[in-house]
Amino acid sequence: MIDETLLDAPDELARADPRGLLRAVAAAGAQVRTATRAAVESDLARLNPEGRPGTLLVAGTGPTAPLVADLLRALTDDGIPVHQLQPTGALAAPGALTWTLPRWVGPLDLLLAVSAEGTEPGLSMLLEAAYRRGCAAVTVTPPGSPLAETSAHRRNLTIPLATAPHAEPADHPAAPGPAWALVTPLLLLGERLGLFPAGTADADAVHAMADQLDAVAERCGPTTRTHDNPAKTLAAELDASLPLLWSEGPVAHAAARHAAATLAGLAGRPALTAELPMALAAHGALLNGSLVPGAGPEDFFRDRVDEPAPLHARVLLLRSPLPPGSDGNAASAAAAARDLAFEQGVTFRELESALDTGEETAPLRLAAELIAPLDFAAVYLSLTSGARA
Repeated sequence: MIDETLLDAPDELARADPRGLLRAVAAAGAQVRTATRAAVESDLARLNPEGRPGTLLVAGTGPTAPLVADLLRALTDDGIPVHQLQPTGALAAPGALTWTLPRWVGPLDLLLAVSAEGTEPGLSMLLEAAYRRGCAAVTVTPPGSPLAETSAHRRNLTIPLATAPHAEPADHPAAPGPAWALVTPLLLLGERLGLFPAGTADADAVHAMADQLDAVAERCGPTTRTHDNPAKTLAAELDASLPLLWSEGPVAHAAARHAAATLAGLAGRPALTAELPMALAAHGALLNGSLVPGAGPEDFFRDRVDEPAPLHARVLLLRSPLPPGSDGNAASAAAAARDLAFEQGVTFRELESALDTGEETAPLRLAAELIAPLDFAAVYLSLTSGARA
């Protein structure tokens, strides 16, 4: 159980946050701007692509690689296959992990390697394997790191990792916020390679995403009280529950998967994801089972003295705003999800967006609007429950 009194006590929250998680997530917008400047000044600006790659392969440690793969997949809208390489190893530690290229990888494919430290031997070995296959590679990593040196030796494009100068790094491998410094250069790369519709991830779109991240940080920061703070409200609601993160639309799918990983890795809270309309079938049994309040004939008479609060399912829907003139299929799926949850007595909430639903929303602004509040919520859950994973 969380200590909800901490949510409206900024000084206490600061004392409970020796690892700097709140500073890290609040600095997401600054990370995007700093990474954009570094990418524009790097060799990326001089890249002259000859056609588009056949397949994008993404490799890296921590939560960044899945987020990169999911966002690229969302922005390309299945126009180019995006394949995340899963590491193997005896331990989930940077020095013990290895990555293997699929047998079909060749000169038409592009490997994207991301690392905040650049010290993983397995990633350097992966670059060597890609070189032998004739597969081009792009690396985002700190300058001077072993991974950067391997990339330069094989004449790959290396984009130096640049973090915001006043953003202190958080002492937690799952800390949200710093990941944006690794994600941003690859969004700009995708725009340069023509992987997305024109203007989706150019410098203006990326700066607009940074502005949106700042706006979310203002709404969700520790000094904003709970009744006006969507992230604190989410943290209180998600406590003692199993979140079912249902999503509609490619960007929302990416946000839901990232939220589940952050809740587990940072706050130690499990969450399940599913996409509409298949979520209705995939999680239907959960809505009928013991996770539903009042489930079981003996529940009413159960002795609750000194008994921990039971875990209940809670549906949180993430979805893209419907553009003007769109058909009603998406609205029908969301309505069906809402009706099913209400019929089963399961709490249902749609993550509210501050974006203008009267016009088509830029994908990167939407990504910031969906991802950042849940990042803040995971941080608040971690701090107020004493999680120190």
